[in-house]
Amino acid sequence: MTTASTPIPEAVDARVPLRRLVPLAAQHVLAMIAAPVSTVFLVAGTLKTSPGATASLLSTVLLLCGAGALLQSLGVWRIGGRLPFVMLPGGAATALFLQIAQEHGAPTATGAVLLAAALLLAVLPLYARVVRFFPPLVMGVTVLLIGVAMIRVAARLVTGPDGTGEPRAVLLAALTVAATVAAYVFLRGVWRQTSVLIGMAAGTLIAVGTGLGSFGPAAGGGFALPVFLPFGAPRFDLVAALPLLLFSLTTLAEITGQTVLNSETVGRTPAPERDVPRVARADALVSLAGGLFGTSLMVTSAENIGIGRLTGVRSRFVTAGAGALLVVLGLATPVSRALARIPEAVVGGSALVVYAVIAVMGVEMLRRADLSGTGAGSLTAALALTAGLLPLLSPDLYAGFPALARTVLGSGVVAGTLTAVLLGALLGRSDRETVTPEAPGHAG
Repeated sequence: MTTASTPIPEAVDARVPLRRLVPLAAQHVLAMIAAPVSTVFLVAGTLKTSPGATASLLSTVLLLCGAGALLQSLGVWRIGGRLPFVMLPGGAATALFLQIAQEHGAPTATGAVLLAAALLLAVLPLYARVVRFFPPLVMGVTVLLIGVAMIRVAARLVTGPDGTGEPRAVLLAALTVAATVAAYVFLRGVWRQTSVLIGMAAGTLIAVGTGLGSFGPAAGGGFALPVFLPFGAPRFDLVAALPLLLFSLTTLAEITGQTVLNSETVGRTPAPERDVPRVARADALVSLAGGLFGTSLMVTSAENIGIGRLTGVRSRFVTAGAGALLVVLGLATPVSRALARIPEAVVGGSALVVYAVIAVMGVEMLRRADLSGTGAGSLTAALALTAGLLPLLSPDLYAGFPALARTVLGSGVVAGTLTAVLLGALLGRSDRETVTPEAPGHAG
């Protein structure tokens, strides 16, 4: 019996019996497993890694996801928010990683991840000053441009590097997309959240059953450990790393929103000035480890917040359990070795869905900004999107410029984000200066 002198723990700190903890943790794993699997296959398909290397990378990502979930849920010192978070490889961050790898080589992309994670750690003491430069308008422009750019990259997985696709590869990708859409429309709950994974499974079965593709497990078995620097020694190029550096700063705004939302969901009074740096610090440290073992930036995910709301279970020990399950999956490699041989067109079809969703997320963020015709937001968004889409629509536009200008202006994400930040600050200040103050006594 609880007395007045016995403190009642917050729901977020409540212990859950093991018989309930395991199925609840497994539910979180099912809800998020499609993201690391599809991300690894996209990286493998784009960088043409061997099946064995793909299996090793998948094991690495699952281990990092598990370690990140444990760190965010349990917290160590001032690292981790002690909230029910899971961690994933960031879809937008992976897109930028691949862009850098294609243009400058995988070692430069690895160096960019390490630089971006270090930058995030370095700016945390200035969190309040930095985050104001990335309102929903800037975030929306950045994420929309990333989605559009990566739809083109995902299409190359289907068509091949020359852009001319074989009809059977295009058909297989289309059937994979159709299976994903069907799973999303007709399934419910946690199964609906795994529609991308179900679509990949269906696409693989179609490929084997119809002869549109082949499937066979990669060689090897047993347990595997992450491979240190699988792409070789990192190369540090600040200019080439600009897309990821800028993105790492924009994540502060997203981390803030997710931390506040998660705090409200579990019934804890939001304290972003305390919790956001802790969440971001864990993101940065796991991302540093990810860079050393071949992945892009790792980020906390909002996907599991919906499960918390749906089930009413708010305990952070449930997501800690999910982290432990992910570590086990990462070490048991027979599954990852089997998955590593999924046909490339199937991966491309799934990637088209994933990155189209990222583009729509950018649109959703822009909807939260003031884009009325009379304000500066509309003009800022229009010009930023123009600056960001020009390199995609006309790839040779800056071919005659110096190397530094080509790197900055030729990256749609960098050009669009910088334009949004600069115009947002300039035109926003101009808007404030032209507003006529209301007379005393007439405030609404």
